[in-house]
Amino acid sequence: MKKKLKSIIKSNWLFVFMVIILQLKSMILLSMLRTPNSSSISLSNTYFTPPVIWAHLAIIVLICSPIFLFKNKDQLKATLVIDILITIIFVADIWYYRANGTFLSIRHLMHTEIFNPIKKNLFNFRLVDLAFFIDFIILLIANKLIKIKKEENERKLSFRIAKSISIFLLSTFTIGLGHYYVDIKHMIPGKRLFSLSWAPFQTFSDMSPLGYHGFDINFYKDKNKSLTSNDIATIKNWFNDNKENLPDNKYKGLLEGKNLIALQVESLENFVINQKVYGQEITPNLNKLISNSLYFDNIYEQNNSGTSSDADLLVNTSILPIRQNTTVFSYPWDKYNSLQHLLSTKGYTTISTHAELPGSWNWAEMHKSFGADKILDIGMYTQDEIIGLGLSDESYLKQISEKLKNESQPFYAFMTTLTSHGPFEMPDNKKYLDLPKELDEDMLGAYFQSVRYTDEAIGKFLDALEKNNQLDNTVVMIYGDHCGVHKFYEEDIKNSPLEGNWWKDNHKNIPYIIYSKDLKPEVISKAGGQSDFLPTISYLLGINRNEFENSSMGRVLVNTERNTTILNSGNIIGTPKDESELNHLKNSFKIADTIIEKNYFKNYN
Repeated sequence: MKKKLKSIIKSNWLFVFMVIILQLKSMILLSMLRTPNSSSISLSNTYFTPPVIWAHLAIIVLICSPIFLFKNKDQLKATLVIDILITIIFVADIWYYRANGTFLSIRHLMHTEIFNPIKKNLFNFRLVDLAFFIDFIILLIANKLIKIKKEENERKLSFRIAKSISIFLLSTFTIGLGHYYVDIKHMIPGKRLFSLSWAPFQTFSDMSPLGYHGFDINFYKDKNKSLTSNDIATIKNWFNDNKENLPDNKYKGLLEGKNLIALQVESLENFVINQKVYGQEITPNLNKLISNSLYFDNIYEQNNSGTSSDADLLVNTSILPIRQNTTVFSYPWDKYNSLQHLLSTKGYTTISTHAELPGSWNWAEMHKSFGADKILDIGMYTQDEIIGLGLSDESYLKQISEKLKNESQPFYAFMTTLTSHGPFEMPDNKKYLDLPKELDEDMLGAYFQSVRYTDEAIGKFLDALEKNNQLDNTVVMIYGDHCGVHKFYEEDIKNSPLEGNWWKDNHKNIPYIIYSKDLKPEVISKAGGQSDFLPTISYLLGINRNEFENSSMGRVLVNTERNTTILNSGNIIGTPKDESELNHLKNSFKIADTIIEKNYFKNYN
């Protein structure tokens, strides 16, 4: 048996060598991803989680199967060609990842406008990259020394074709089997193969580099479907039914000409607003802002699987996210009548910023499609204080205030916080609430501490705008991207050591606060969701309804006779006035899917 195995390996050594080399190169590439600046090799960190390694090997075997079609030194040349092509792809991947935190994709060829969205330098060679080329020395030496036995010369073409096809089919079957057992039947607990993750390096690790590119081509081919005349008519009818032919009221243009800042706060739920724990306000700065704000206290999250990225979409486009997969990964190139576009026609400079790499949740490509004039990622900030998932809110917002100081006005700046992301782990010196030990160490107490910290950072940010002499002419729109402790940790807080019931129920409420120094305080309790933010703020900034009502799925919350909205679950909140309005809401998801999947605003308008 051993002799037979040795004989097989000896007669197929080029194929075996190539499989081993490509697996090693894949591991080298993966090991770079979580090192500083992706500029070294750390084999102990090769995989984010242990992968389905036999499926990874099957992918490499499939790629190498054409080697058997050739004979003599042509087989070596074919091996060299495969090696060169894959090496080029791997080097391009790591260069693109260093710049953007994600990988090259077929979508970048199909939609060149979203390629390298922040226009970073992609030629970022490091000495460690030479590791991808060492095997070429072996192949070149082999080319000089290799001797082909006579019987290998005389193998018929039909035999070589049969061998190549057999190996191709066997590896294809193995890959398909892995997908079936892992992704469809979930028979290997905790494992994923061909399944997208929010983090590109996790996706790359699960699929393998070659598996990722195969999946990517299949995932994006024919992605946008054809828009039919029936689709156009159906969408137009839905938007017509969505319109409210109401006379303008006192809110129209109330904030016209002012800068707009959208501050999307991570995991901020409405139940903490104006609430105290052990006699201490959880959000003292937000509570203070409400005295000069329109405060909408009956707003519901409408996020689907895209969580925070869906909030970016909803707020900037007023279109509900797709039902299957995630909008930001599936259709980042789509065009919308976005808030950026509406405000740019009024002379606004539009800025989008996250304290993350561009590829994290693919946010930069999507904001490029929104039409943002400037996109600022984590590379634009000094990472001087790291808390939880990244740059602290206090440092981030302080640095943004410095950047806005010299920005031409009027501007629209969209920004997101990060520190209050679960599991809400705060350093002791950043805990501003004095809580009993048992609550402080509980998930609910941890949430309170993280929200209190972010509230403090927001207060300091507004103070900085005041010092910049910008606050008088600025509107700050503050809201939660989605629920937090109730959304992801409901079981953990079920028995939290805190009296009362005010914190127990998951109402799926997020706060929506529109602050300006000269606003008279008002609480507006119309039922709404994030899809209502664009039409509401647009109306307040003086934009006429006819500029957004044919492209917005939301309502003007300060001028509406409707008091109902739809949750991501499909549940209807509020009181639809009749059966027609109820059916209109129920059709929302189907309309949104057609708009996004068929790129309606690009292909129709």
